[in-house]
Amino acid sequence: MNSTLKMLRPALVGFALLSAITGLLYPVAVTGVAGTLFPFQAEGSLVRQDGRLIGSELIGQTFSSPRYFWGRPSATAPMANNAAGSGGSNQGPTNPALVDAVKARVEALKAADPTNTAPVPVDLVSASASGLDPHISMAAARYQAGRVARERGLPLEAVQRLIQANTEARDLAVLGEPRVNVLKLNLALDRAHASQ
Repeated sequence: MNSTLKMLRPALVGFALLSAITGLLYPVAVTGVAGTLFPFQAEGSLVRQDGRLIGSELIGQTFSSPRYFWGRPSATAPMANNAAGSGGSNQGPTNPALVDAVKARVEALKAADPTNTAPVPVDLVSASASGLDPHISMAAARYQAGRVARERGLPLEAVQRLIQANTEARDLAVLGEPRVNVLKLNLALDRAHASQ
C-alpha cells in the first residue's frame, strides 16, 4: 500500500501541476496578451455604428433589401446566420433537396435582377460549411453591382469602386482568394449614398 502511494503521488502532483498550467495559467496569459495586442479581434471584431452594435466582421449578416449586397445563403437554423447553430446543411451533391434549394436561389436572384444575364456565382447559391461566412467572392459582388446601383440611384462605376475598396486580399498573399466582407461593403455603400 505504501509503495502504491509512493508511485501514485508523482503522477497526481504532475496532473495537478499540468492542469493548473494548461487549464488556468496559459489561457489567462493568452487572453491577456490577445486583449492587449489585438483588442478589436479579441472582443470579436465587433462593428459599431453611432455607438450601437450592428454586427461582427466574422459572422455573416442577413440582408434582404435589393438596395444591399447579399451574402452567402446560411444553412443555420432556426434563423439565418445563427452563430449558436453553426453548421452546414450536410446535403451531398446528389441530394434532391440541395438541387432544389440551389435552383430556388438562382431563380430568386434572377427575379431580383431580371436584366442580369451573367452566370450566377456559386457562392450566392450555396451555403458555406459553417453557415456563417461573412464574405462573398468578387464575382458575387460584381454580379450584384448593377442591381444595387439601380436601387440606390448610384452610378455603376461608383459601386464598383466600393467593391474594389472593400476587397480583402489573400491571406499571407497566397492563401484563399480575394473576397469582400458583405457587412463592411454595405456600410460603405450606406455612407456613399448618404453623402450624395
